[in-house]
Amino acid sequence: MSNFITKRREPFRFMVWLGIASSVMLFTILLAAYVIRRTGPGWTSVKLPNVFLISTVVIVLSSLTLNNANQAFRHERFGSYRSNMATTLVLGTLFILLQGWGWRQMIQAGIKLEGNPAGGFVYIISGVHLLHILIGLIFIIIALVEALRRRPYVDSFVYSVNPPNQLKIRLITLYWHFVDVLWIALFIFLLVHHGLDLRLPF
Repeated sequence: MSNFITKRREPFRFMVWLGIASSVMLFTILLAAYVIRRTGPGWTSVKLPNVFLISTVVIVLSSLTLNNANQAFRHERFGSYRSNMATTLVLGTLFILLQGWGWRQMIQAGIKLEGNPAGGFVYIISGVHLLHILIGLIFIIIALVEALRRRPYVDSFVYSVNPPNQLKIRLITLYWHFVDVLWIALFIFLLVHHGLDLRLPF
């Protein structure tokens, strides 16, 4: 019976890893296109908004709180699990708002999607990554809602010892850590090629 349950859970693990592999390929293509295009005409490097640096710190913190949530879930500290999941949700939402603020700074500086291809690539790369963040937030919301519906200790315990639920939390964490590391890599790549606009973000 346990083998049957395990086999039923495997497609979800496969789907997450397939999604991660597909995302790596997508961003590899985008970065390759970036490197090729920057040698062409009309390319003028643009400074990254300094809010992107703040958003990077925020997304790293969100991975730490999600890791804390996992630890709490495994050790049956369900109150801590709920609070850390909620904090992760808030930090993920803040990341999105900060990215939007960064785009606003770029628009105010005259950097638009069309025109200078350097600015266009910054919008596209950060925008595609933002879609990955939104997907992660949807699953975090689902997990948080399920946790809030099971506030009594017995309900939380029964939920936590269910193998499919344990796998769900692990896969959400895996995906979120992936988009975290992905953004750090993308930010460093863009930072090396563009530098940071050190003006105040308002």
